Amino acid sequence: MHVLRRAILIVGLLALTSNTIAQEAAAGGAFELNDADGRAWTLPADQEALGVYLFWASWCPYCRALMPHLQSIVDEYGDAVEIYALNFRDQNDPRAYMEEQGFDFVLFPDADAVATDWGVRGTPGLFIIDSSRQVRFNLYQVLAESPPGFEDLSHTQRAQRRAPFWAARIRETLDQVLAERAE
Repeated sequence: MHVLRRAILIVGLLALTSNTIAQEAAAGGAFELNDADGRAWTLPADQEALGVYLFWASWCPYCRALMPHLQSIVDEYGDAVEIYALNFRDQNDPRAYMEEQGFDFVLFPDADAVATDWGVRGTPGLFIIDSSRQVRFNLYQVLAESPPGFEDLSHTQRAQRRAPFWAARIRETLDQVLAERAE
């Protein structure tokens, strides 16, 4: 019973936090930052495609499990979607990690300030922002939807099981937004 009460409390806190984060990102999400190649970006103004903003760290097992799914989205959706990988709270070399894994995302290796401005406190954080600069997906809202029985698994095991579920929800949102755009 104690575990159930704790789970309900955590779900409630995540829901409250996710609403705050979504509002902050929608209201004050503009930022300027250089990518790993030194190119200056002003986002979401420079966003030409549907933007997937991933706040991540190379040490995060959830990020490591989710990123191959995001790469498959890039491969499938092509120019209709752009993944912005905003690395924060990471002492490792994010560029080396992404090259080693073969990820084709726009990398921002020093995005701690953006994460703070967006209210991102943990990894992974992921938002889909459409062409009208509206947040259409907030991974923090999906994080609360965990199947029962995960309590006994390690973070890596939980990450491996959750990542496909998250990717499916991301694809649903991308399909919906792209369908609306085509109408």
